Amino acid sequence: MNCDLEENEVFWIVLKSPDPPTQILGSFSSEESPYYFNKSFRSKYSVQFKHRLVINNISADELGVYFCMSTRCPPKFSNSSRIYLNITDTSRLCSAHNETSLEFTDHIETQWNIIFIISPLMITSVLIIFLIRIG
Repeated sequence: MNCDLEENEVFWIVLKSPDPPTQILGSFSSEESPYYFNKSFRSKYSVQFKHRLVINNISADELGVYFCMSTRCPPKFSNSSRIYLNITDTSRLCSAHNETSLEFTDHIETQWNIIFIISPLMITSVLIIFLIRIG
C-alpha cells in the first residue's frame, strides 16, 4: 500500500472494527529499520521505498482500513486503503459452491473523522518515538 504523504517519518495504522486503531510501525526515510509497535508485526508487515507498506501472506486477520500519518504536529493523514473479504454465493447458479476472495480498494476517508479517532494514539506515538530517539 502506498503512503501518499511526502514526509520523512510516518506511522502506519490499521482500523479494525470494533477495535481501537492499532499502530503497526514507524517508517523513516533514512536507512533505519522500521520501528514495530508489536514484535509479532515483524513477520507480517514490511516497508519499502517511500513508506510503502507490504503485507506478507495476507489473510482474514489483516482485514481493515490502513493509512499512514505524519509524526509531526499537527499530523497529516494519507488516503486510506480498505482490505475486505468479498464472499459471493453462487449456489443459485449451476453448481453449489462459495467463491471467496480478498479485495483491496483505495478509499478516501474524511480526515476529520480520522483525526478524531487517532489524536490520542498520535500523541502517544510521538512520545514513544521521542523517547526512542533520545534513549
